[in-house]
Amino acid sequence: SNPLLPLPVLQAAHCQRVKELSACLLGQSLRVDCHYENKTDNPLTYEFSITKDNRKHVIQSTMGVSENIYRSRSNVTMQRNLVCLHLHGFTTSDEGIYMCELRTTNDYTGNQIRNMTVIKDKLEKCAGFSLLIQNTSWLLLLLLSLPLLQAVDFVSL
Repeated sequence: SNPLLPLPVLQAAHCQRVKELSACLLGQSLRVDCHYENKTDNPLTYEFSITKDNRKHVIQSTMGVSENIYRSRSNVTMQRNLVCLHLHGFTTSDEGIYMCELRTTNDYTGNQIRNMTVIKDKLEKCAGFSLLIQNTSWLLLLLLSLPLLQAVDFVSL
């Protein structure tokens, strides 16, 4: 028997892997960062849920139906290797076990799941720079592209 045989299966299972789940407070909002390792360009589906009093509530999902009470006060942003849940008006009644579940299209090796307990008093404030980068990225691109535009003008002369 060839001991190297199971290797491709192991590699396939790592198409996307949830590396880290972290949470922080951004003003009155809870931000849950689901960092993953992406090895494929296939579309990514996600599900954020909270389990409290032994009941699971889906907050935001592209896999199934999310509960209106949560969906109406939350949104998800996606960047490379990061899926971010923002839950607005976060209070102690939103404490519980938060779960991030990711699945890549055409990856049948199962979902990647990570969970963490979120307690309001134990949350750190979100680092300011990440917010700053998100808000100023277009401005930054504009500033970076200015010298290029000038260079292009110069060349066309």
